[in-house]
Amino acid sequence: EVQVVESGGGSVQVGGSLRLSCTASGYTFRSYALGWFRQAPGKEREGVAGIDARGGTEYGDSVKGRFAISRDNAKNTVYLQMNNLQPGDTAVYYCAATFDFPRPLRGTRRLVGDEYSYWGQGTQVTVSS
Repeated sequence: EVQVVESGGGSVQVGGSLRLSCTASGYTFRSYALGWFRQAPGKEREGVAGIDARGGTEYGDSVKGRFAISRDNAKNTVYLQMNNLQPGDTAVYYCAATFDFPRPLRGTRRLVGDEYSYWGQGTQVTVSS
């Protein structure tokens, strides 16, 4: 069983930045595709960013140019750097992982929640004006 744990959420003012971290257990971390998702109250879950085992990335339209996903395989960690945060970014952010083989995630599939097998508990991000 792969355990996924997020950290780094909090409260920030409009225009501020936060970096979320997520660790996923297992010696095959470098074989995982990883994604960040968010869900605001009363809204559906939204794919924010995804990164495959090769390091290829995909972003949701609402965060392009502001958010960046990266991974450190040596630390079993994936990051989400969030800049120029806006009130619309307020949500619970979830990290998800799945094995990127034998069917690699490519393109917008990296932002589809159903493609991921393992999920964290979520971390709250609140942006206030």
